[in-house]
Amino acid sequence: MEYGMGGTTEIVDEPIAEPESFIIDYPKSLAVCLVSGGMDSCVTAAIAHEENEELAFLHVSYGQRTEARERQAFNELADHFGVTNRLAVSIEHLRQIGGSSLTDSNIEVSKADLESREIPTSYVPFRNSHLLSIATSWAEVIGAQRIYIGAVAEDSSGYPDCRPEFYEAFQRAIDTGTKPETRIEIVS
Repeated sequence: MEYGMGGTTEIVDEPIAEPESFIIDYPKSLAVCLVSGGMDSCVTAAIAHEENEELAFLHVSYGQRTEARERQAFNELADHFGVTNRLAVSIEHLRQIGGSSLTDSNIEVSKADLESREIPTSYVPFRNSHLLSIATSWAEVIGAQRIYIGAVAEDSSGYPDCRPEFYEAFQRAIDTGTKPETRIEIVS
């Protein structure tokens, strides 16, 4: 056998077995899942449960009129998926800031119109940035690699903070604003 640069000149009689699949199976991990109890977050929680070994559920009260029912659904979903790592926080100052029919009973909730170019009254100004900031802080502390948020651009009724560009920009903020060794991905 001769040794050259980078290896040997040994001839192998048996062919090297080809792998069965070229799909890389990344290890499952810990993820923070934002859970309000609505349809989008229910579906997102189910997806996160399938894609990760462990979940941490985060519920944020922002002064929404439906808080009591959302909190109940949060706990029921956490029980259903066996999630014991739970965090419920309050940023009810968004109610004081106002500007949304979800937080201000004096503003009428407009009917959903997916064809409209107008931002609906239910838009809570920049809410998802607050939710993602809290989720990022917690994810970094507990070592989570993903944050799941059930906000879908296609059915968001024109909310600016549900657009793909928003999530791309926020991902850059996470990458820039966390410790160098932190790797957290937004999954929406």
